[in-house]
Amino acid sequence: MKFCSNCGARTVQRIPPGDNLPRAVCDQCDSIHYENPRLIVGCIPEWEDKILLCKRAIEPRVGMWTVPAGFMENGETTAAGAQRETLEEANARVDIVAPYALYNIPHINQVYLLFRARLLDLDFSAGSESLEVELFTADSVPWRELAFATVRNTLTHYFADRQDKEFRFHMGTIEPMRTTHDPSTPV
Repeated sequence: MKFCSNCGARTVQRIPPGDNLPRAVCDQCDSIHYENPRLIVGCIPEWEDKILLCKRAIEPRVGMWTVPAGFMENGETTAAGAQRETLEEANARVDIVAPYALYNIPHINQVYLLFRARLLDLDFSAGSESLEVELFTADSVPWRELAFATVRNTLTHYFADRQDKEFRFHMGTIEPMRTTHDPSTPV
């Protein structure tokens, strides 16, 4: 943040009194501007032994598959945000079953909260942010074409839990990929 949203003056990065982290501080009106992680909410829409995935029509990762998810809006609950994102991306209506996975991604200031959800019907289609939407069994998921580590990790847990007939809540942290000489090789 370069300018104060209260008075328009330039901000500077410094640690305010009583704080321990640098913040954007306005020297003109003394406003402190906090920049906090963004919350992404979404769900795993279930229909019998299948789940609904969306092929992305937008960056990042155009053409890759993901669960319907996106940034939570002010004034909505996490569950309402997950339902809204599913409607926007897949034109699908769902009932939220339970929170299922939470992933911290500190290097890009994001937190993912994904729910299990039940599709209310098979009336779905690609929304404006999706190229296509499709139901997949565990064996037909395009694992090599999944857009994000959060989705791959969540679906791996999901299908293992479903096989065990016990769904548990999962939590983890996604770290940035480290590279050696070949940037595509994880360390």
